[in-house]
Amino acid sequence: MIPLPYMAGFPVAVLGLGRSGLQAAKALQRSDAEVWAWDDNASTRARAEAEGVNLKNLYEIDWREPVTLVLSPGIPDRLPQPHPLAAKAHAAGCEIVSDIELLGRAVPDASYIGITGTNGKSTTTALIGHVLNTSGKDAQVGGNLGPSVLDFAPVEPGGYYVLEMSSYQLERTASITFDVAVWLNISADHLDRHGDMAGYIAAKKNIFRRQTSPRAAVVGVDDDASREVYAGLQAAGDQVLIPISGTQAVAGGVGVAEGALVDDIDGQQAHVLDLAQMASLPGQHNWQNAAAAYAACRQIGVQSHVIAACLQSFPGLPHRQEPAATIDGVAFVNDSKATNADAASRALACYRAIYWIAGGRAKEGGLAGTESYWPRVRRAYLIGEAENDFAQTLQGKVTAQVCGTLDTAVARAFADAKADGETGAVVLLSPACASFDQFQSFEARGDHFKDLVGQLNGTREEIDRRHLSADAGGSA
Repeated sequence: MIPLPYMAGFPVAVLGLGRSGLQAAKALQRSDAEVWAWDDNASTRARAEAEGVNLKNLYEIDWREPVTLVLSPGIPDRLPQPHPLAAKAHAAGCEIVSDIELLGRAVPDASYIGITGTNGKSTTTALIGHVLNTSGKDAQVGGNLGPSVLDFAPVEPGGYYVLEMSSYQLERTASITFDVAVWLNISADHLDRHGDMAGYIAAKKNIFRRQTSPRAAVVGVDDDASREVYAGLQAAGDQVLIPISGTQAVAGGVGVAEGALVDDIDGQQAHVLDLAQMASLPGQHNWQNAAAAYAACRQIGVQSHVIAACLQSFPGLPHRQEPAATIDGVAFVNDSKATNADAASRALACYRAIYWIAGGRAKEGGLAGTESYWPRVRRAYLIGEAENDFAQTLQGKVTAQVCGTLDTAVARAFADAKADGETGAVVLLSPACASFDQFQSFEARGDHFKDLVGQLNGTREEIDRRHLSADAGGSA
């Protein structure tokens, strides 16, 4: 756990005792800070108290006393409206920070790689961590992905903290200047939290804060808004700038042409690796992730052939186009992390005969942006709060069934895919929605999908077992 000695003796409020907040409270207590921790959920408070966290009702304190409020990323302090306690903190002049900000203050001289973007952050973060650790470097990987950053161990000299950075975290992390800042892409998401697209982009651009050469910005150029960000950085000329693309080779950067990773950082157009043969990184969106990871690792001195070898051993991440099973010729793919239409489009682009499970709590825009892939969808199975709106959107264009629950959708999709008998059939859970109407998280939704597929597979295996037993009995 990261020690925070600079907080010793100070009263520090912690609001939100989920993964990051709980560990922040524990790290602060171990560093002898006076911790006042609170969560609006009684069961969450009880769990934290059972783990030794000091609780204090933040609705009853004088907000002029705490020096800092550590606010969990999902709790708003401005838009769409501030949490009442965040509003009190602002009024009293109490600073509001993230747990990642505490890390930055604790180890200011460490090396940091930050990754942001609307889609692909987790895969790219994991890829960079995989390359660095596999090649023998010390890399601690976390942030919006995986463990709380305050659970990290101090890195060895020459090591790195590799941090997935959401827009929420970037707004509350001021002390870290990233040695390598990766910007993948941008599309409409979290607009209620940031007010509009301009506010969302502004929050994301904090990843480049105070960067000067030799620090580097690795920037995707596959969407219009990101190209504008790249052009702005290029005009300013403050840092090393490396463009990356999952759809084409790019001059002076890293791109992908016909499935081949092409390194042109030195102007050599070197073909590094055939990504089209990598099952763990399907589709052009994952090729962009691979290009970004390659550029970031090359920038800090990992040799090209080493990066290529490490990329080939990457196992993939759960809930991101994760193969679940193939049953009777029907493949099942868990893409529960696709919580917006842009992410779902990236999965739809990868398959030709799709039995698409979509729905949940819709984001702004609904299914807008997925239209060009509808000809690939044989049938759609709609669930959750968005099911009726999505059915109306697809009416007359895609055959769709309102299913209500994931259980019903999986069963119907499998039955239809088997009956159609089309080669390459894929039952794809790529919801284009948040999960919170029916599940606690996209992970819980994806795990339930895999459980349902496992039950189907178990049924099939039991039938096969019975047939084998009957055949053996007849032979005797």
